[in-house]
Amino acid sequence: MKNNKGFVIMAQGLTDYMKCAHALELSIKQVMPNANVTIITTEMLPHGDQCPDIFWKLQNDWQVYEASPYEYTIKLEADMYIPRSIEYWFDSLKDRDVVICTKIKNFMQEDSDVKFYRKFIIDNKLPNTYNGITYFKKSQLAQQFFETTRIIWENWKEVRTTLQCNVNEVATTDWVYAIASHIIGVEKTTLPQFEPMAMVHMKQYINNTPSEDWTDIFTTEILPHTIRVNTIPQLYPFHYHVKHFADTILENLK
Repeated sequence: MKNNKGFVIMAQGLTDYMKCAHALELSIKQVMPNANVTIITTEMLPHGDQCPDIFWKLQNDWQVYEASPYEYTIKLEADMYIPRSIEYWFDSLKDRDVVICTKIKNFMQEDSDVKFYRKFIIDNKLPNTYNGITYFKKSQLAQQFFETTRIIWENWKEVRTTLQCNVNEVATTDWVYAIASHIIGVEKTTLPQFEPMAMVHMKQYINNTPSEDWTDIFTTEILPHTIRVNTIPQLYPFHYHVKHFADTILENLK
């Protein structure tokens, strides 16, 4: 069936996520013209808005399993850019139930082992998961995974008392996915040997920039079938993280 696989983008809250999601959709269509893309807004959630925070709606993420209209789904964080086709991932991953990204790279396309942003993961000996790219198919195990994330979100105050972390540690999607991956089984929820499933992460310490806003430091070119940062072609999904970069994407892909 033509529509049994597609990309899903969660876009909620009062930040620029909808603008980012639209920019991401354009980048997907640029390199995969026939791809199915669904942007899930708060109004589309099957169980309604479960998050009191008006800006950051992470707590609704667990609903993506039911909200996705596809049998095979690749969920992408909104503030990303897809520089080349990853459609073949669906065939490569079709026999798996859930695969969460575990690899990041810097803009030089080098593997990054920077741990600055991963203290929670390290302290609790959890899988080094990045929810920004997550594949799942409609299956019992995938449903169990997202139900587990729901339970973690809803009971976070109690959950964090069992962990090595600040007493006021805020739940993030990465942390929740890592705990759920540990509970379900890292071997069932990650596939590190699938090398293409990685993303460029543009955070400060990963790229050795003096501030988090890398857009003031690097020269960026958005070309018809790629994006270049300081003349270096980006070969992996590009997690630009600085939300206003979506304006640059929209200006070039409109």
